[in-house]
Amino acid sequence: MRKLILLFFILFLKTAFSQELNCKVQVLSQQIAGTDKRVFETLQTAIFEFMNNKKWTNDAFKNNERIDCSILINITDRPSPEEFKATIQLQARRAIFKSSYNSTFLNNNDNDFSFKYLENQPLEFAENSHLSNLTSVLAFYAYFIIGLDYDSFSLNGGTPYLQKALTIVNTAQSTSDIGWKAFDSNKNRYWLINNLLDASFVPIRECMYKYHRLGLDVMADDVEGGRNTITESLEGLKKVHEIKPLSYSMQVFFTAKADEIINIYSGAPSADKSKMITLLNEMDPTNSNKYQKIIASQ
Repeated sequence: MRKLILLFFILFLKTAFSQELNCKVQVLSQQIAGTDKRVFETLQTAIFEFMNNKKWTNDAFKNNERIDCSILINITDRPSPEEFKATIQLQARRAIFKSSYNSTFLNNNDNDFSFKYLENQPLEFAENSHLSNLTSVLAFYAYFIIGLDYDSFSLNGGTPYLQKALTIVNTAQSTSDIGWKAFDSNKNRYWLINNLLDASFVPIRECMYKYHRLGLDVMADDVEGGRNTITESLEGLKKVHEIKPLSYSMQVFFTAKADEIINIYSGAPSADKSKMITLLNEMDPTNSNKYQKIIASQ
C-alpha cells in the first residue's frame, strides 16, 4: 500500500510540475544536397529533448507556466559528415495576465553557429567546461531566455540565470568556435550577455520588468494606466541610447517589441502617439518607417 501511495505521489509530481522550457525545435537542411536527411531528424529530436527535458533551475514549474520558445536552425553547409555550419533563430514569449495574448520578448538571429554532431550522439553539457559548441550555444540561450523571462516578472529577477549564460561565454573564450569573443563581431553572444549585465544597460532590465509586469499585465483592467507605465519604461531606455547609441542590446529589444509597441499605441491619444513616435525614431531609427503606422491608425 505504501509503495502504491509513493508511486502515485511520484506520478503526481511529474504531472503537476515540468521543466522550465516549452521549446519547439525545427532543423532545416534544404541547402544541403545529396546527403542522408536522417541525421537532421535525429539532430532535431536531440535538441528538442535537450532543451525541454533538462532542468535549468531549482524552481518548480507547472506545465502551464513553462516558457514558450522556439528554435529554428538552418543548416547552410556540411564541410564533413560530422561538421555543420548554420544559423539559429530564437523566439521566446511570455503570457500576459488576464488575457490569451503572448508577448514576444526575444526574437534574435545568430549567424555565428557551427558545431559537430554524430548521429545518435548524446548531447552533453557542463556549465564550466566547453564540451561541445552545440550544447554550449543551446544552454547559453536557454539561460538567456529564462533570465529575460524572470526579469519580466521581478526587477532583476533573472540575474542568476544571466550569470550562468555569462559563465558559458567566459568558458568558451579559449575555443576556436566563433560567436563567443568580443572581437568576432559586435553582434554576437559575447555582447548579448555582457551588455545586459553592464551597469550602463541597467535601464533595459528595468524596462523588461516595468513594461511587462507593471504595463502589459495590468492593461486588462487599466489600459491607460498600463500604457502610461510602458511609456515610462521606454523613456528609461533613453539613458542607454545616450551612452551607447544603436547598441546591439537595444536592437535586440526593439526587434522583439516594435510590432507590439505599434499595437499598444495605435489606440492612444494623439499627443501620446506623437510623443512616442519621436522617442522611437530617436532610439530605433531602423524601424522608423514602421512606427509611422501609429499615427496612421485611428
